[in-house]
Amino acid sequence: MEKRINHLLNQFQADTLNNAEKQELLELADAENELVSKEIIPMIMQEEQSAKQTRVEGNWENVLQNVLATDKPQKLKRRTLIPILRWAAAIIVLIAVSITVYIKSYNPTQKVHVFVQDVLPGGNKAILTLADGKKISLTDAVTGDIAKQSGLSITKAADGQLIYKVSEVVRDADDSKVNTISTPRGGQWQVRLPDGSVVWLNAESSLTYPLSFASAKQRIVQLTGEAYFEVTKDKLHPFIVRTAKQEVEVLGTHFNINCYADEDVTKTTLLEGSVRVFHNNTHDTEVLKPGEQSVLSNNGINVRNTDVEESIAWKNGYFMFDNEKQESIMRKLSRWYNVDVKYADASAKEVMYYGTVSRFGKVSQVLRKLEQTGEVRFDIKDNKIIVYKEDKKK
Repeated sequence: MEKRINHLLNQFQADTLNNAEKQELLELADAENELVSKEIIPMIMQEEQSAKQTRVEGNWENVLQNVLATDKPQKLKRRTLIPILRWAAAIIVLIAVSITVYIKSYNPTQKVHVFVQDVLPGGNKAILTLADGKKISLTDAVTGDIAKQSGLSITKAADGQLIYKVSEVVRDADDSKVNTISTPRGGQWQVRLPDGSVVWLNAESSLTYPLSFASAKQRIVQLTGEAYFEVTKDKLHPFIVRTAKQEVEVLGTHFNINCYADEDVTKTTLLEGSVRVFHNNTHDTEVLKPGEQSVLSNNGINVRNTDVEESIAWKNGYFMFDNEKQESIMRKLSRWYNVDVKYADASAKEVMYYGTVSRFGKVSQVLRKLEQTGEVRFDIKDNKIIVYKEDKKK
């Protein structure tokens, strides 16, 4: 996020901002934004100063004074400038709580697009496949015990989480018996594994894991799609996540893996702890530190610093797009809203977006935000989203 702020300030100073970027910067620099409370800012300031984590570069005070003095819409009056550290911290807070949408329109008079059809967002939906092949719809299962197998009880909590409880009888049980939890398009689920680790599954994903880790030297699970992991620490029994193209080994940590088959790369993002990423084909190995993301392709593994909030935005209930291509965004919408996507104009795939929007509104609400850039338009017909390049649509 800090990089984005620096980019906008540099572009403003060079007088190369387009209208949409100018509106975005004005909103960000509004010093009296009601979302930035007097209690939050001092706390963030203290943390930022002590840890020296603020990465906004350069002496921007004069630049920001110029931003705030720039002609702006009637509702944006000139404000007294807060110190640079407060301003940067305030922006970080806004992003963290995911309240403000940063996709801004460069055409305030643009008419609101009315969609004839609409699609509801996804929700808690999943299928549990037991070791004996029996399938249980977790969506329809009532709260409480839903199954017992080999000395384990499987309980659906009030919040929808799936919880395993292992009895003393199965402490030395055969760990070759596995369960699989699968989410459809338009579904998500949370499961607490037999070792206490918690996994959040995104739409169109699956996780296969043993009934018990008791007799295993390694806690091995198989993942397709995307999941966020909070792994219980156990130095004697490393936790292994296997996907089609990589293997991730951890002792106890928080991380996200995106390994959808229709994505060109597999991304592993580390929030806490340490993980080792192993490339199944090239045999490359990289160890990640918190705040880093490995991008695994056919050529090997590339490690980069990243905004971890973007990687786990789906888990926290929103979409976050950081200069992301339209084609990538539509794959996310397709999975979550269980819709197909058709491009009336192939060039629309290349349109870039930067912004944050809730995952729990109807799909039309998301599309309207994307339309505000003025570069694309959408239609919804028979559970299909049709994408047009704005200057070509008739």
